Amino acid sequence: MTYEETLHYLYTSIPVFQHSGASAYKPGLDTSIALDNYLENPHKAYKTIHVAGTNGKGSVSHLLAAILHQAGYKVGLFTSPHLIDFRERIRVNGKMIPKEYVIDFVERHRTTFEPLHPSFFELTSTMAFDYFRAEEVDFAIIEVGMGGRLDSTNIITPILSIITNISLDHTQFLGDTVEKIAFEKAGIIKPKVPALVGEIYTQSVAQVFADAAHRNETLVYFASQADLLNESYLMDTGEWYFDSVEYGQLFGELGGVAQVRNAKTVLAALNLLYTQGIDIPQEAVREGFEHVVEFTGLMGRWQVLQEKPKVICDTGHNTGGWQYLNMQLKEVMKRSHHTYMIIGMVNDKDINGVLDLMPQDAFYFFTQASVPRAMPAAEIAAMGMMHGLSGVTCDSVAIAVERALARAGEEDTIFIGGSTFIVADALPLFMKEDK
Repeated sequence: MTYEETLHYLYTSIPVFQHSGASAYKPGLDTSIALDNYLENPHKAYKTIHVAGTNGKGSVSHLLAAILHQAGYKVGLFTSPHLIDFRERIRVNGKMIPKEYVIDFVERHRTTFEPLHPSFFELTSTMAFDYFRAEEVDFAIIEVGMGGRLDSTNIITPILSIITNISLDHTQFLGDTVEKIAFEKAGIIKPKVPALVGEIYTQSVAQVFADAAHRNETLVYFASQADLLNESYLMDTGEWYFDSVEYGQLFGELGGVAQVRNAKTVLAALNLLYTQGIDIPQEAVREGFEHVVEFTGLMGRWQVLQEKPKVICDTGHNTGGWQYLNMQLKEVMKRSHHTYMIIGMVNDKDINGVLDLMPQDAFYFFTQASVPRAMPAAEIAAMGMMHGLSGVTCDSVAIAVERALARAGEEDTIFIGGSTFIVADALPLFMKEDK
């Protein structure tokens, strides 16, 4: 098979949550364990760090991978979903898994895994574990797909479990309260393995994690309660300045208000890794923060795609993420003549909750991503009107971008988001042909 034929097989033969939503969700570890046993437990060949959370787990995972790589280690990184290329999900030292490995993995093992009827995510995580063993990585940063307790990545025993934060998302699968969601995410806490929680809003959620740590005879640390930063502020360049207690002055390449909490989580994680004898030089921390996009290929986190007019995209897609995006957009709008919003969402989110956080004094291009889960543009536009948001509908992201660019002046701002898949459709439109 060619690479394109292999991807077509993966996307059409097994359920893909990215495309289909609930029908592809398959909680439980039995299939993952069966696949893992068949491959002789590849994840046991290296040390792992497990990262869960409602928001921020992608940024935290990429930052840790960049820092560990700069410290001289060989680092695997497994994340989801991808934005443009499937291979974004599986990287070693920032480089995507080769197409040939994807093809060979499917061809060699399909007769074994087909009778198990794995989900797309179960098979992808198994492929990642196998590839990291083949590459002889020192560490693998493993991002949870959804929840934690029943996520297919939860077969690993990491050296550190990280939960970035908790807010309402995927409520139809994980529960309709933050305490229920916290319980699912606390499922990655393992016996005798230290756990780190990045951000806590309520004592009841903190108690869920404390109880999980107690059951597993381990300790849980809360980054938000630690003395990690002397000072932090967002610079005019769009980068963060951090005066850290342990590592001195740091410049964070990732923009957006939410990145300060992610930085605290990463700094706390580094301190916990240090207690386990893992050597991470100060220079590696500085380089990792300052060049995380270059080192890992991370995209879609308050990413500036163009200047004059300024075009910004962000993958924030739930109320937890939009609480921060709302603050960031208010600051941008103070400096912009006009603000245009290219917005779409998928139909299994808290759409009203997110729309309620979007600015009313902007012009909207309501659109839909090229995935079956996408809410039709006309429907989200009608819901937007109920929240005081006015604009026009566009049948595709490409059309929305074209119309927004035609309307915007050099001093205006265009924001693209509402869904990971809106950003995924937009990114290729701004990429140079030679990339």
